[in-house]
Amino acid sequence: MEADQEPPGAVGAVNIKKAPPPETSESIWTRRLVILSFWTVVLLFGLPVWYKTTTVYRAALPLQAMNDWADGKICRPVFPLRIAIDAPSLPHQDAQHLLRTTQHALDDLNEFSAHHLRLLLSEPSTPSNASQKMTMDLDSSNSVSKGHLHDEDIALTVRMLPGSYTPTLDVYYTPNQIPSSSSTSSPLATFVAYELQRVFAEEQAQLAHLLSSSATSQTGQVKSLSKDDAVRLARQTTRSFKYAPTYHLTFSLFTPVAVPSAWEIRSALEEYISPLLESLSPISNFTVDTQVQLYAKFSHSFHEPEYDTSLKAWTLQKEELSAFVNAAEWPLSPSIGVGPTINFVLYVPAENQSPLVVKETGGSSWLIPQWGGVQILNSGTLKSTLSREDLQPAMLTFSHQLMSLLGVPHAPVSLPMRLSTLTRVRAASLLFSASSTLGSLARLTQALQSIAIPDTVAQAVDTTIEHLYRACNELREGRFATALESARIAEAEAEKAFFERSMVGQVYFPDEHKVAVYLPLLGPIAVPLVMTAIKELKSTYKRWRAA
Repeated sequence: MEADQEPPGAVGAVNIKKAPPPETSESIWTRRLVILSFWTVVLLFGLPVWYKTTTVYRAALPLQAMNDWADGKICRPVFPLRIAIDAPSLPHQDAQHLLRTTQHALDDLNEFSAHHLRLLLSEPSTPSNASQKMTMDLDSSNSVSKGHLHDEDIALTVRMLPGSYTPTLDVYYTPNQIPSSSSTSSPLATFVAYELQRVFAEEQAQLAHLLSSSATSQTGQVKSLSKDDAVRLARQTTRSFKYAPTYHLTFSLFTPVAVPSAWEIRSALEEYISPLLESLSPISNFTVDTQVQLYAKFSHSFHEPEYDTSLKAWTLQKEELSAFVNAAEWPLSPSIGVGPTINFVLYVPAENQSPLVVKETGGSSWLIPQWGGVQILNSGTLKSTLSREDLQPAMLTFSHQLMSLLGVPHAPVSLPMRLSTLTRVRAASLLFSASSTLGSLARLTQALQSIAIPDTVAQAVDTTIEHLYRACNELREGRFATALESARIAEAEAEKAFFERSMVGQVYFPDEHKVAVYLPLLGPIAVPLVMTAIKELKSTYKRWRAA
């Protein structure tokens, strides 16, 4: 047995693990510098680049101004209508006094401060100013100011003519009806005031209903309406189309048989519809097309007409009128043209179902809200071609239906005055709509901080606010045509800003999606860096305690 060999049964030797050699200060600082360099790159370069490339650009918007417009704090719309008093046979002093007393009577009658009538005295032309028309404007403080006004700025001219009274737009009077200079009122002034109030009563009701349904309504500005007027105006608003710069009109001839196969629609439109469209052109533009559809059958769900012996006619049930138009098979596309499509259907029934009327009313035409109108042409013997004279009743019906669908008021009788009223109503509605859209956009951008706001949106908002100011000022000055144009631009720019494609797309990419995308990428990088930094901090702390 060797001397160094352990005897049997002896305990084995214990293996002692050698400790690593102590780190030099140079290696410690090298490791610290490596870790520090990684964190420096991450903090000073990686995070800024990541933030810059992933941050959603949000252009600055005038949120306070947008909310103020939506809440009606900036613009209080008013509608001053200038009424010219033309009294050439009256002395100037008497005409001025009549104007003042009439204005006082008007102010006493008016309960709607936003819509007020301002009387102007039209002076007769003199040799020195024969090419100019001077008017005198009496404001609410009874101060008279002079200035030049265009003819389109005058809503109505009242001519005072001596003689007996007849029910026309002219006002006839007798010499003994002229108020004395010391009187504060007169029957003639009260009569003129009542007549003017009656002429513009429908317009006041429409504007009051429009203001009451908008955010700009203020105490004392909105005129109270009766329940019947409120229901009637609400029905009229529901029936008419929303304002659009361009409308597309489609005139369609439908028949269940082979005749009539043609119609003189071009000449009929030129004679009966084109003059109306020309009158409406300052408010909206119109495009027109026509079509003929033979063998146009009713839908299977439509209840067939029944013969009524008392009326001696085929009848349609009133509740079935909504299903009269076979939208599935009749070529009536609602997306033709640039703007909304207004359909006018002329239906010529077969001879074995003529005449065809509505049972409850006995009429042959009806209006479909926000769609168009239908006219049944009961011509008796069918002809292969409908002449212009045959189409006259239908074209006149379509013209009335078109005005109803566009929101033209029913009073007064004068069409130019009704269109002037429509101009003011449309200008106010567009101003309110654009203001409401600005408020919705401001609330959207404040609620969703992650959506992008490109510069185009900020530019559109600035343009909207600029034209809203213009429209409001032009309404106050009584320039309603230019106010409508400014309000139209404001509405278009507001809609453009609200429905910006690049902004709307961000609504459907919330923060949770961002976490799901970045976590798998940044996790493998962040864990080693964080754990190494924590380990080095602990090691440094131990060395500090040991020292």
